[in-house]
Amino acid sequence: MAKALTPKQKRVLEIIYNTLEENSYSPSLADLRRALNVSSNQSVLNFLKSLEQKKLIKRNEGEARGITILPLGYKFLNKNPLAPFLGVSSAGPFVESLETLENWIPLKGKVLENEAVNQLKEDVFIIKVNGDSMINAEIYDGDILLVKKTNEFKSGDIVVARSDDGTTIKRFVAEPDGRAYLKPENPAYQNIPIFEETIFDGKVILNLSIIKNKYYE
Repeated sequence: MAKALTPKQKRVLEIIYNTLEENSYSPSLADLRRALNVSSNQSVLNFLKSLEQKKLIKRNEGEARGITILPLGYKFLNKNPLAPFLGVSSAGPFVESLETLENWIPLKGKVLENEAVNQLKEDVFIIKVNGDSMINAEIYDGDILLVKKTNEFKSGDIVVARSDDGTTIKRFVAEPDGRAYLKPENPAYQNIPIFEETIFDGKVILNLSIIKNKYYE
């Protein structure tokens, strides 16, 4: 893989990682231009386009600092992945929508031994649980969850869903008769219908609290 990148392309990837780790946000075009000592934004955009084509980063259009390093990029750098902490999501009724906070958490130690994490090809984020509606799935109030961003879901997945009411963590259930709903894992709560405006932000792949915060080791 090393032969696939020029020294400048590798430098851009390193700058993105270091900026995320140190400042909790990705570099802007101006930041990259200064760090690389180039005179135009187009030169920076060309580097970013090359890294994106090689599946090392992803750019979020319309965001000034919307650069995410993909798992292949972390492997190339031989660095621990960084996951954005997106705040608190409800394990109960919907709560306000998630927002990206200025906090990126390195995934270390036992987390990287998990097969689901090792096989990731998509980016991930971290959320904290508020509520007790998922206790029968061993997800408790205050737990920290690692969530994979994906567009593919199957019945039984535990998902982070949102609507105009906010976000919630529930099990996605699709019945053979075509009915679909969000199911709490606590009999004290009722199923939540899935409407046309319901969006799934990702599915839970790991409860980081179960391994007693060893991802900080």
